[in-house]
Amino acid sequence: MPSDNSSLVRRDRRHVWHPYAAPVSAGPLFPVVSARGVRLTLADGRELVDGMSSWWAAIHGYAHPVLDAALREQLERMPHVMFGGLTHEPAVALCETLADLAPGDLTRVFLSDSGSVSVEVAIKLALQYWQALGKPERKRMLTLRGGYHGDTFGAMSVCDPVTGMHALFRDVLSEQLFAERPACAYGAGFEERHIEDFSAKLRAHRAEIAAVILEPIVQGAGGMWFYAPEYLRRVHELCAQHDVLLIFDEIATGFGRTGELFGCDHAGVAPDIMCVGKALTGGTLSLAATLVNARVCSGVARGEPGALLHGPTFMGNPLACAAARASLGLLGSGAWRAQVKAIETQLRDELEVCRTLPQVADVRVLGAIGVVEVNESVDMSVVQPAFVDRGVWLRPFGRLVYTMPPFVTAADDISRITSAMRSVITEHCASTA
Repeated sequence: MPSDNSSLVRRDRRHVWHPYAAPVSAGPLFPVVSARGVRLTLADGRELVDGMSSWWAAIHGYAHPVLDAALREQLERMPHVMFGGLTHEPAVALCETLADLAPGDLTRVFLSDSGSVSVEVAIKLALQYWQALGKPERKRMLTLRGGYHGDTFGAMSVCDPVTGMHALFRDVLSEQLFAERPACAYGAGFEERHIEDFSAKLRAHRAEIAAVILEPIVQGAGGMWFYAPEYLRRVHELCAQHDVLLIFDEIATGFGRTGELFGCDHAGVAPDIMCVGKALTGGTLSLAATLVNARVCSGVARGEPGALLHGPTFMGNPLACAAARASLGLLGSGAWRAQVKAIETQLRDELEVCRTLPQVADVRVLGAIGVVEVNESVDMSVVQPAFVDRGVWLRPFGRLVYTMPPFVTAADDISRITSAMRSVITEHCASTA
């Protein structure tokens, strides 16, 4: 490893605190010097095919000329201005576009700077809604086991208590309600028994539930589980029947990742509140949004104080809004549908062989998501360098070796990813169940 590379790592270890890591990161670090297309170039000259889309955000790849041009143009005009009492074209146009694209009547948009914050906003809205209607006792969330919604305190409270990584904070988090994870796998059919636990909890606690919050069709970082659209339709029906608000967390599933523009489109239903983020700007800058329907807006407005008590400093950042408009414009061409379908077909074909490996418990593919669940947690100190040695960037967690590549990833690069997954699992994952 060249000296400049080693020096950067040493400097990093002196001052930088990485995500989900100890103050001094013990794991391997790989300095990146550039990113273009679907490739990351390391400081030592190696190129890696990015199978993670930078945590699922860079759906168009890196240095896309349309996104870069939008950022340069906006930078020359106005990189940032406060959003309190002021407005600007990039934010207004983005909100108009999101309202047009969203399912149902989600026509009011609150912008924020991260997915976790968009979930916090959604929870606040649900609580303020019932307070405004004179029912402050409706203050709990009902959610699903196996879910993940972010790392801030409200978001942590609706993450799975085990797989959500937040057990340390259990005693200081709001106590929420958890229904069993949907047992009906996507494509395997739905039976009414699959919704019984959710239905029972909704009936039993209706008077104290402010909202149901879940990830539509695909549960992401809580376990990469894909469930049947009919389950989501029944959740929608039950929430309407019991007069409970419904929140969809589309932060990971939105903007084409599952093969539909939004995960809920698989079921043809719309929520009262929807959170989006990650791929919203095509992976260029951090931006998220919480979309709200007329019912929630009118409810919040009629109570005291009549305003949502939230306002991030960088809310409506013009640079991020310009990037998001450009990214949504690229999606508007419709090319992503064929791209995601081709990736889905190739992932399914090339990962299926993993099902025969003694190390593997399950293989799941939906849209541009390919998951191989192994029998025991992977050793990241071994597995991560092994993928880098094969020219691929993947970031497994727990027992999940998965890929969510940019939509523009070519077939030969998909094969490079799947080949690396097969060989690393075979060589470095335990085979005992």
